[in-house]
Amino acid sequence: MRVVVHLSDLHFGRVDHALLTPLARRVRAVQPHLVVVSGDLTQRAKSAEFREARRFLDALPGALLVVPGNHDIPYYNLFQRFFQPLAKYRRYISKDLEPAFVDDEIAVVGVNTARSSVFKGGRINAVQIERARERLCRLDERVTKIVVTHHPFDLPAGRHARHLVGRARQAMAMFATCGADLLLAGHLHTSHTGDTAARYKIGDYSALVVQAGTATSLRGRGEANSFNVLHIERPQVRIERYGWTGSDFALAGAETFTRTPGGWQRA
Repeated sequence: MRVVVHLSDLHFGRVDHALLTPLARRVRAVQPHLVVVSGDLTQRAKSAEFREARRFLDALPGALLVVPGNHDIPYYNLFQRFFQPLAKYRRYISKDLEPAFVDDEIAVVGVNTARSSVFKGGRINAVQIERARERLCRLDERVTKIVVTHHPFDLPAGRHARHLVGRARQAMAMFATCGADLLLAGHLHTSHTGDTAARYKIGDYSALVVQAGTATSLRGRGEANSFNVLHIERPQVRIERYGWTGSDFALAGAETFTRTPGGWQRA
């Protein structure tokens, strides 16, 4: 079994500082094999915000895999936005914008969907799709394959399609070919689990979508700050959501899904 903590939308610069120590403590208690952060580490991509985010990341246990979000690109400084969009991210967080973690049970592939030309939305291009294909398709089918992006490939009911990653359908066709199992994302500040079968009709293929809310931002959009813990033991995935109670992060809900030849089924 592998345990993966999924954090998203930290938004340093507009965080509730009372949550930081309890969050790090709860993540350490879970004893994860990997901590994933699916973008928006900062609010306005300022150096001070990145330094604060870096200090928080350094307090987390185990291996770490982080991808950028649209808020990690400077908003007001247009020179930096278009000519040095992720320079501060590379300096303080990671030089690798599309990291990967692979062991004998899970393979986690990060994809950078943040773009200077789009202030809120995200994109994936043909080069990225091919790079992800090379990483995913060569893996043993017994390994659970996970893709991490900031912007989602599928959405909760009622969300407009403009929130989807640009060129999502091309990427989904590749995910089907390579057998990607889980798609982890953030951006919406809303927790959600589901599968891609309804939106993408690709034979009997579907991927399990795991959406994380915001872990620390003051902009909760009606939902308590939260994060996910995934317990992965093929063919099952148990997804636990931990929510802020006002004094600590506590288990707020859990779902178990089983991979079958016909797609994902709730256990």
